[in-house]
Amino acid sequence: MVLEVKDVNVEINQTKLLEDISFEMESGTVLALVGHNGAGKSTLIKSLLGILEKSAGQIIINEEYNQDNSFLTFKQMVSYLPEEPLLLTELTVMQHFQLYGMSYELPENVLKKRIDRYVKGFELEDKLNEYPESLSKGMRQKVQTICALLPDTSLLLIDEPFMGLDIYAMDYLEKLIKEKAEKGTSILLTSHQLERIKDIADHFIMLQHGKIQSHGPIDEFETIQRRTADD
Repeated sequence: MVLEVKDVNVEINQTKLLEDISFEMESGTVLALVGHNGAGKSTLIKSLLGILEKSAGQIIINEEYNQDNSFLTFKQMVSYLPEEPLLLTELTVMQHFQLYGMSYELPENVLKKRIDRYVKGFELEDKLNEYPESLSKGMRQKVQTICALLPDTSLLLIDEPFMGLDIYAMDYLEKLIKEKAEKGTSILLTSHQLERIKDIADHFIMLQHGKIQSHGPIDEFETIQRRTADD
């Protein structure tokens, strides 16, 4: 089992953001996290990353590395693609890639090969010496995407992966996500592009008000019901 989430609760100022969240992910599976805005999707991802502190529960990777007592090892096994690019203004595009390579201890020859492939696929060949502030939002998103894909981690977390990407980049990213899963990476992703998700994911979890409303194989997922005024 790659990921085990057991009875996770997140609370801020006595307001429950997540309540009794439990699920598991096996190697090479793609899990779609769906729900309305404010349902708790990004909160759950931030909890898995340790950005938001749990008030209760356990998060375990590869059956032995608990987020609470093996945090550094835990972090090395997780890669993250955020909804908004989190790039450093003082680093060039290439320096971002090199930083990620060093952080995950990628051999130099492996790093170079992957950079060359992804840069070509995302059409960034002429942007390697640029700084983030000179790039469009779509270009910055491509840079952040490559950073997240460079390491071979057990778990890849992706929050709205297709935001800001053109149609060709979206198709290429979809191909890379499937490729990662085939090689054994477990992938948890959120997206409002439900049709595209259904072509990628194996299973889904629907969140509502910080709780799991439903879950199952992706072919059983129909659509997110329209919220009523009471919601």
